[in-house]
Amino acid sequence: MTEREYNQCVNQYADNVFRFIVKNLRHEDDAKDIVQTAFEKLWRNRDMVEYAKCKSYLFTVAYNQMIDHLRKSKRVQLTDELKEDGRSTRQPVTNLRQSLQEALNRLNEVQKSLVMLKDYEGYSYEEIGQITGLNAAQVKVYLHRARLTLRNYLVSPENVM
Repeated sequence: MTEREYNQCVNQYADNVFRFIVKNLRHEDDAKDIVQTAFEKLWRNRDMVEYAKCKSYLFTVAYNQMIDHLRKSKRVQLTDELKEDGRSTRQPVTNLRQSLQEALNRLNEVQKSLVMLKDYEGYSYEEIGQITGLNAAQVKVYLHRARLTLRNYLVSPENVM
């Protein structure tokens, strides 16, 4: 990949990669760091990456960085989701966007990433498989399970508006 192709790749995919990561992390600064790291790795490996495959490479690197970040933060971060009596502090959802975000938050990292890549970014099952390291059949199964979880949450009586 030439320097010009690298710059085109940055212009063309930076927003998409950032949107994907920030939707999963919900923290802009961490998302910026992950995207910067992905582009840095692309720059260092530009001789080995074909321009036609830079999108897949970027999303794969960013996805792996995001998973690493989530694993590290889960080990370090203490959550205050439970009250002293052990009940959840979940508050009623007042609008559709909040409801969708809460439903997505109920998914594990892999399921959430698959939903975001397929339904938000529009990738094919094969492309998602390349990004996540899963085969197309696994992507379909995990995505189906994630969508069932989303549907069951969104149509539950307490979440219907």
